[in-house]
Amino acid sequence: MLNETESKEKYTDEELVKMIVFDKNTHYFSVLYDRYAKYVYNKCFTFVNSEDEAQDLTHDIFIKIYINLKSFKGDSKLSTWIYSVAYHFCISYVKNKSKKSGKSDEIIDNLIDDGVDVPLEEYDADLFEINYAKLQELLKLLPVDDRAILLMKYQDDLSIKEIADIMNLKQSAVKMRLHRAKKKIVESR
Repeated sequence: MLNETESKEKYTDEELVKMIVFDKNTHYFSVLYDRYAKYVYNKCFTFVNSEDEAQDLTHDIFIKIYINLKSFKGDSKLSTWIYSVAYHFCISYVKNKSKKSGKSDEIIDNLIDDGVDVPLEEYDADLFEINYAKLQELLKLLPVDDRAILLMKYQDDLSIKEIADIMNLKQSAVKMRLHRAKKKIVESR
């Protein structure tokens, strides 16, 4: 059991996972929760823009993380795996909520030819000229998938490969989605 004098920072994510999963010591899950709760909450908030909903989603995501922690294989960093769980949970939540309210998000094909070369920087200069307040307004108008991919790339500074892993897409599909999302933002301003 984690005593109060024991430092939470003492353990790596991998050590905590082993103690939780293999040693069946659930007390260490609170360390993971403390380490990642704010991060997950902030991701949830970007999807729902509501403190109460973001708190509820964060709680639900950590239940899902706890239940599925044994499936973490260590192929990526734990933070990337947690981000992926949070991302997919939030996308699913927002899409279900949209369906219930009669709104529908644009669906973009996941099947994009690997040979397609998308100019990623094409809209960057225009995008960076938009002031923060206006950009926040424009992001709210985008479908949830487009908003998420832009936030992962520019807010979270994730690489194309990391985004592809999280979204279960090919890297070329991520590039195409980024390109389309930036184009929509620039054309909407």
